[in-house]
Amino acid sequence: MIVTPDTVLRWQRRRFREHWTKLSGRPPVGRPPVSRQIGALVVRMAQANPLWGAPRIYGELQKLGIEVAERTVSRLLPKRLTPPSQTWRTFLANHVRELVSIDFFTVATMGLRVLFVFVVLAHHRRRVLHFNITEHPTAAWTAQQIVDTFLRDRDKIYGDSFRQRVTGLQIQEVLTAARSPWQNPFAERLIGSIRRECLDHVLVLGEHHLRHILTRYLAYYHYTRTHLSLTKDAPDGRPVEPPELGKVVPVREVGGLHHRYVRQAA
Repeated sequence: MIVTPDTVLRWQRRRFREHWTKLSGRPPVGRPPVSRQIGALVVRMAQANPLWGAPRIYGELQKLGIEVAERTVSRLLPKRLTPPSQTWRTFLANHVRELVSIDFFTVATMGLRVLFVFVVLAHHRRRVLHFNITEHPTAAWTAQQIVDTFLRDRDKIYGDSFRQRVTGLQIQEVLTAARSPWQNPFAERLIGSIRRECLDHVLVLGEHHLRHILTRYLAYYHYTRTHLSLTKDAPDGRPVEPPELGKVVPVREVGGLHHRYVRQAA
């Protein structure tokens, strides 16, 4: 083998470092290795919940009392060719507990009908206070759905009857600019989650079927789904289950589109 003198000197320096590192018995640097059980659990969660990313799985591990960094979870996940997550503008409000957002979104049925879904979302804790479905969203119908102070857009569905009802309830109405959904970020994000995590994966047969699907998804949304804005907690609160309670078992949610993970004694 023909090498340069610099190569020989580099080999010798490396041998010297390795020799004295071994003699000194210094512990390895960096984070402690993740156990095979945790790595396998992360892979199982990713396979059972293809719509989840590292933040959601990290939140589930936190609820199971497993201390592991979110970057470690991201490293353990199988590689996916998925588009980057969409960013959302947020705004600051002094009275966030009193603010709610409302919005409509449409759902096409198997019978080629178009159903309108009306949602009311409380900014604090991201709870869905109310939803309803109709094929003919009139201003009078919309007025009946009002619950609390709200933020809305300029959709023509909100007519004079709606405004009169709002005035009678002493609710202050705040309009967003035309074609500016980012000004209503909480409701828009909720609708995006409903579509990405539920409606994009089912065939809606009719109004009754849609109501049943949304009821199941919102139950999962309130009691199980961890949220980034709630420090990995669910809107209605979800207790942490320490390892001593038993092994981790999955519970199907929304027909198996998602799972809740709990500890169960052997």
